[in-house]
Amino acid sequence: MNHRTPTASSGQNGQPAPAQNKALGTLVRFRWLFAAVLLAGPTVAQAVPSFARQTGLQCIVCHTEFPILTAFGHQFKLNGYTLSSDQSDIPPVAIMLQPAFTHTDKGQPGGAAPHFGDNNNLALNQVSIFYSGRLLGPYAARLLGADTAAFLNKFGVFFQTTYDGTAKSWAWDNAELRFADTATIAGHTVSYGMYLNNNPTMQDLWNSTPAWGFPFSGSGLAPAPAAATLIDGGVSQQVGGIGAYAMIANSLYFDVGGYRTLSTKFQKSVGVDPADETQITGLAPYWRFAWERPAGANARWEIGTFGLAAGTYPGRDASEGRDRIVDRGFDSEYQNSIGRHDVTALLSWISEHQNWHASQALGSTAKATAILWNFKASVDYLYDKTYGIAVQYFKTGGDHDALLYGESLTGSPESDGAVIQLNYLPLNKKGGPAFWSKSNIKFSLQYTLYNKFNGARTNYDGSGRNARDNNTTYLEAWIVF
Repeated sequence: MNHRTPTASSGQNGQPAPAQNKALGTLVRFRWLFAAVLLAGPTVAQAVPSFARQTGLQCIVCHTEFPILTAFGHQFKLNGYTLSSDQSDIPPVAIMLQPAFTHTDKGQPGGAAPHFGDNNNLALNQVSIFYSGRLLGPYAARLLGADTAAFLNKFGVFFQTTYDGTAKSWAWDNAELRFADTATIAGHTVSYGMYLNNNPTMQDLWNSTPAWGFPFSGSGLAPAPAAATLIDGGVSQQVGGIGAYAMIANSLYFDVGGYRTLSTKFQKSVGVDPADETQITGLAPYWRFAWERPAGANARWEIGTFGLAAGTYPGRDASEGRDRIVDRGFDSEYQNSIGRHDVTALLSWISEHQNWHASQALGSTAKATAILWNFKASVDYLYDKTYGIAVQYFKTGGDHDALLYGESLTGSPESDGAVIQLNYLPLNKKGGPAFWSKSNIKFSLQYTLYNKFNGARTNYDGSGRNARDNNTTYLEAWIVF
């Protein structure tokens, strides 16, 4: 789902007011440092084999099924992707391929996308290249000596560049640079760090927040509901953020940061089209607080809150001032491993408070204020690290607005349904061949069922198309090596 961005009929690029520039100077400098470090070397990402090669561990130590993190996976991410066995000379590079097949219950007249048919489409959904792990991989000590390496190996990088097989274009994807260290305060271990990244919540440790939430992949050739909150992918890859985090006694986690929209020139240079996007003005505060406790011998339970507060120019048009969007999320994750059985349960609720001062003046919304919300509940079960099933119920709702939700005859953002997915991971326990170890593959059969779509069950857009016509069968091979 994409965040619904109100756009004006004629817009202009909005720029921060002069008074904001001084306050934002530090973030700007960090942003260009971030870009320079990342773009100077190979391109980096999520659950990828370079992490396993760096640690010498199998994928199942950090994941149940990728990309769901285990307790050890949390520690690896908390420590900035830097833990290493110092036994591999392979640079921290990995590749991901996602060949896939998409079928919708009713074809899409005119084609599912340019150069694709109405239905039953084969596609290379994504190709990604990663550079993930220690900043200089296994080479810091050899290049700069042991003392310098001891400091530089506290920096980790997580960068992904992706070919979109639907849009047929390359762009940067999730990207992050971290510094991480540990300390002891009042007898408690504290893991702490700083980060620069381009997607709010990608730094989070749990799979209950948007960036790494279920479903972990899906078709770009199937219809999707129009309404989604800003924090749920609405500004991903368009922003630069800086923040700091800490985990105290492996229980209390907090993360505070801020995001601003990157310049149009920079976005275009990394393959992002900035046209008509929601532009964050100034610095948008981001917060995350979570509490995790053991819930049995091999179980843990987390509950937390997260959010983003942003002043925005709709469609990058500053002529009528700013909108104000505040997202508040609540989440919980429960994970238990008993013998050959792994169970992960995820809950997420996001409520978005929208003040459309600028958008209403530009004629893009009918109301001055509104609420949008989203709820997801998922359960993932994996047997013997190989055979899995996942089920999710999702629902989006909020205030009606005939202009904001123009693709709906009712002017409603409401959509709800379920996702059922079967998984098979034949290499999950053993990894790949010796010459490129720790490779993995996940075969998935995913079915998405809609009860309501963009506000209605039947004829939601006046074309005669019903919600269930968009039900999607998606078959994918997720290959990482």
